[in-house]
Amino acid sequence: MDSLSSFLYNLSFMLVPLMAAVVLHECAHGWVANFFGDQTAKNLGRLTVNPLPHIDLYGSIIVPLMLSLIPGGFVFGWAKPVPINPAQLHNPRRDMAFVAVAGPLMNLFLAIVSSLLLSLFLYLDPTIQANWPPQPGVEPRRDLLGMILVPLTAMALSSMIINIVLFSFNLLPVPPLDGSRVLRSLLPVKSAEVLNRLEPYGMFLILGLLMLNSYIPIISSFIGMVFQIFQRLFLPTFIT
Repeated sequence: MDSLSSFLYNLSFMLVPLMAAVVLHECAHGWVANFFGDQTAKNLGRLTVNPLPHIDLYGSIIVPLMLSLIPGGFVFGWAKPVPINPAQLHNPRRDMAFVAVAGPLMNLFLAIVSSLLLSLFLYLDPTIQANWPPQPGVEPRRDLLGMILVPLTAMALSSMIINIVLFSFNLLPVPPLDGSRVLRSLLPVKSAEVLNRLEPYGMFLILGLLMLNSYIPIISSFIGMVFQIFQRLFLPTFIT
């Protein structure tokens, strides 16, 4: 099977989990902001699980698609950020930390749910693990259980991996990632202002780190460490 067909085959298992991970990540920011008094996202209709208001044409579709077709390249993208007005929060400095961490925590929650579903599917049909991963072009199981559980297992595994990556990556203290906003709330005012000045250059910093990761795998090592901890805690029967 050619590379394009293989890409589309894998995309069929990843698209729904990816959309859910990104949309619920952004909604979590808005829900917590609304809880602490900022109704900006609510008034703009962004507290919805409908993916359309959250999709950024370039960041969510064009850029990831182009990068995914480059052999050996890294895939990077972003959703349309949920608007937050810190001035509307009850305690802007404190509450922004809760708003920021809500997104990664939502991804952690989704990763845990996905791992539990994955374990359940493997318990219901242990033969899935013995014949993993499903290969493009290989005749699928024709019984009802196999036709249902195989794609669900693939989606649960994709969801778990995607959400662990998003959880880990967004905790990095690099503007404009959520970790930098949490750190900004904890630092003294003058130190937090330094991080704030870096915000306009954040996308360049992230791209630079991703390119540097090919030579010094700092980001990969951090995500790998988080994944190993997650595996020991929540997925003793992880598919290898």
